[in-house]
Amino acid sequence: MITKAKRIVSIGECMVEMAPTGTPDHFAASFAGDTFNTAWYLAQLQPSWDVDYVTCIGTDTMSDKMADFTQAAGIGTEHIGRLTTHTMGLYMIHLEDGERSFAYWRGQAAAREMMRQDGLVAGAVAGANIVYLSGISIAILDDAGRAALRETLITARESGATIAFDPNLRLRLWPDVATMCAAVMDFASVSDIVFPSHDEEALFFGDADIAATQARYQGAGCTTIIVKNGGGEISYLSGDESGSFAPQMADKVRDTTAAGDSFNAGFLGTEGNVEDQIAAGCALAGRVIQGAGALVVGAVEKG
Repeated sequence: MITKAKRIVSIGECMVEMAPTGTPDHFAASFAGDTFNTAWYLAQLQPSWDVDYVTCIGTDTMSDKMADFTQAAGIGTEHIGRLTTHTMGLYMIHLEDGERSFAYWRGQAAAREMMRQDGLVAGAVAGANIVYLSGISIAILDDAGRAALRETLITARESGATIAFDPNLRLRLWPDVATMCAAVMDFASVSDIVFPSHDEEALFFGDADIAATQARYQGAGCTTIIVKNGGGEISYLSGDESGSFAPQMADKVRDTTAAGDSFNAGFLGTEGNVEDQIAAGCALAGRVIQGAGALVVGAVEKG
């Protein structure tokens, strides 16, 4: 359970998003990325909190637009590095019956260089109440970058920060399954809260059931484990509390992009017990999947 958090730092990669508009072969450009999406929803949920994003981008026009977009959304940009040698990655969404698939172009993505920027990430997380990252945040880094980030998280945790981690298993970003799984569990071991998705965990870790997923992360030392299961019940273990929560089904699923990212924002941005946090996450995700693209304007209910 998280109470009275005032500063959240989200670490990762923001990309140019090309999302279908509903007209065949027409796409609209925006900006998104798993940890960026969570930061974007958090800034709307808790406008009085300081929500900072940590990444690197280029100095080109699209990078300038991303920085302006981020600032306009109420997300801090002080810890976004600017590199003249790189630019932003891009991805395109393909939708079929509400389910999405992606094509990526990210070879020159500046975010891959963030741990090479002296003090960028360490300075960002200093004094944070919550530090949030994902499996994609670590997948885009090389071995040295991951090692440096892990040490940075340990230092932040020792200073009182809560580390929240979504494994977000994306094999295409890794050389093989074994490397991905080892890295994810390595970062889970320095995290307090984890948001695994059981379908992914079963596929790559071979978990027989949700209890096996929970047990593995509990064994790594995580104290709050929220296991998502598609549209099914969410299982949780948080301190002495454990149970399951059945989300209300959305009236119509238009686009599942950022369903998990928005759930995480609803959870982290809600003060109360773990079921209150899960309910808030489910409610927000339920509205997001009825909109188009990762960032759905109006999905956050005011007041």
